[in-house]
Amino acid sequence: MSQSSPDYSKGAAYMNGIYVPISEAKIPVGDWGFTHSDVTYDVVHVTDGGFFRLEDHLDRFHRSLEGYRLDPGVTRDEMRTILGKVVALSGLKDAFVAMISTRGIPRVYGSRDPADCDNTFIAYAVPWVDVIKPDVQERGAHLLVAQVPRISQNSLDPTLKNYMWRDFTRGMFEAKDKGFDTAILLDSEGYLTEGAGFNVFIVKDNKVITPDRGALRGITRLAVLDLCPELGLEPVVGPITFEDLMDADEVFTTTTAGGVMPCARVNDRIYGNDRPGPISAKLKDTYWRKHKEGWHMTPVNYADADNPFKVAA
Repeated sequence: MSQSSPDYSKGAAYMNGIYVPISEAKIPVGDWGFTHSDVTYDVVHVTDGGFFRLEDHLDRFHRSLEGYRLDPGVTRDEMRTILGKVVALSGLKDAFVAMISTRGIPRVYGSRDPADCDNTFIAYAVPWVDVIKPDVQERGAHLLVAQVPRISQNSLDPTLKNYMWRDFTRGMFEAKDKGFDTAILLDSEGYLTEGAGFNVFIVKDNKVITPDRGALRGITRLAVLDLCPELGLEPVVGPITFEDLMDADEVFTTTTAGGVMPCARVNDRIYGNDRPGPISAKLKDTYWRKHKEGWHMTPVNYADADNPFKVAA
């Protein structure tokens, strides 16, 4: 009796040198990525069968690897191929694609020395997800400035991707308890940072401003900064106070898993007509239109998973 082929339709993963359905991808309980959150990752999206800004994501992933002194033993070219293959195996044309490196399991039982661990490389592709649901984006998200401050960038470098979200999780519980969609955090000095998995922008007159501290250097954030001059807007990376946030004309958020996501309220402040603002909406429309035009897109060759970026005959 012949063995049936693996079912990758719900997602595909690469672990320990092999490809498995996403349901079979598991991390051992002894891995420091689980026990100590000693892990880094990056996420890139696939839209209409193409990766968006894949090389920028690989650049950022490698910066995170260096910052955390992780070496998964996989070259950049190998990573690129693995990422393409999990997408091709899944057949997903719109996907959320992750690359991860954990510290691994200590070779010496009970060791507290990170040098005793063999670092891992994991990748997977699953169906597209939105950090803020599409219907919420349509009416404009309602954000709460949480009471919990963002963890100090002196303790945890926010420009290196990590899973240490205790401050974000506390903020999200606070937001949900008060009837808001999600939370954004200020640092200990009162400056705006980011939210759980997304950057924040304010619009004031002709300026589109995003925080210069306490925040990830988001790839969608970069895309918005690139698009602003094309639309006659001035992009600014600079400090944003709570007062600046309340005085803004518009607010929106950005993330790989959702793109440009307009907001309508922050705390008790209602922007415009309690709907997405015109500049936020224009940036969102331009962002997705440029995807359709092939801007920074790397098409996947679904016909040959072993050569996922080779043009199909």
